[in-house]
Amino acid sequence: MHSSHPLELFPGRTVTLMLFKCVRNPAELRRSAMGGQITAALINPRMLVDPFQVIVAANKAVHLQTIGKMKTRSLNSEIIFNLSPTNNISEAFKRFGISDADDSVLVVLVATGDESQTLADIKEKVDGEQVPMEELPTLSDVTQIRKLYKVTPQEEKMGGLLDSVVCKMATKDVM
Repeated sequence: MHSSHPLELFPGRTVTLMLFKCVRNPAELRRSAMGGQITAALINPRMLVDPFQVIVAANKAVHLQTIGKMKTRSLNSEIIFNLSPTNNISEAFKRFGISDADDSVLVVLVATGDESQTLADIKEKVDGEQVPMEELPTLSDVTQIRKLYKVTPQEEKMGGLLDSVVCKMATKDVM
């Protein structure tokens, strides 16, 4: 019940997404990720419009890692940072990383090759219910997303919320 997406610009690299709700151990998961026991990005799905948003952030993170220009210390933290509309790293982690009080989590794994064992290990560590990615919109807080990304009604009317969000993520380095 996971979703995998090959990165076209980086052959052999795949982004895998797993969505969990009713998570009972977010603090333990966060500590495990910070300590390196979980080699995946753990994202708060409340701030996500669509899985495409995460694919864009992961693609940019892999690109920056490849050229040696990451602003954070790891690929997983770079994915979380790239979701943010601002260049403030700590704010990005506060908004998009999981907190001890969250009850849902999106696990993002960038892999080269067979990640089936890693996926099984991560699933085992999450004390919650894995759900299909199609349930992501039910966990999103659209009001908070509009506010964070400063999406105007005109922008949303022209291209939709997802397009506005992805555009602001992509242009944060030049604005």
